[in-house]
Amino acid sequence: MYIPEHFAERDVAVLHALVRSHPLGTWVAQAGERLTVNHIPFVLDSTRGALGTLVGHVARANGVWKALPGQVESVVVFQGPQAYITPSWYPAKQEHGKVVPTWNYAVVHAHGTPRVIDEPEWLRSHVTALTDVHEGERATPWRVSDAPADFVDALLRAIVGIEIPIASLTGKWKASQNRSMSDRLAVIAGLDESDDPEATRMARLVRERMNALDEG
Repeated sequence: MYIPEHFAERDVAVLHALVRSHPLGTWVAQAGERLTVNHIPFVLDSTRGALGTLVGHVARANGVWKALPGQVESVVVFQGPQAYITPSWYPAKQEHGKVVPTWNYAVVHAHGTPRVIDEPEWLRSHVTALTDVHEGERATPWRVSDAPADFVDALLRAIVGIEIPIASLTGKWKASQNRSMSDRLAVIAGLDESDDPEATRMARLVRERMNALDEG
């Protein structure tokens, strides 16, 4: 991924936070003679490996798990907040007109060699952890144990586990850092006027990056 220095994010804690808040990863892997793309909700286990380990599963009917070659790296893309930025917001438009649209976004790429796990107890533990992560903040969380045991067993037989120890983790936070202070403030104001929650999240990110630059 091309990352100009002013857009680079290297803090592992920040990168992990985006993975956890946007866990649906786009997994790109070599399967046989072609690339395959799958969208998988991952659990990040930060206690395993220097950069953590991604844990997920695919349907047994999905041939990717059989076609993975040995010791070939794959990548998982985690897309964070993103928003279109109109040049009409920039004060520079009135000053000299030399402005164009752009797109702001935050993204993490996690590279690692996947391994397949086809063990019933591992799968049970994994789906329990995955469920608990996403049900944890609900007033009445649903538990895997709420479903009939034979029903759960049948579903577990229909999936295969995937683990990806993270070998490299890169982040790009494109949040108007290359614009003047007045332009960045105008971007925040423009995004805040939108009813789109994604725009609100990007406004927050631009503000955070602006404060970080000022503190630096």
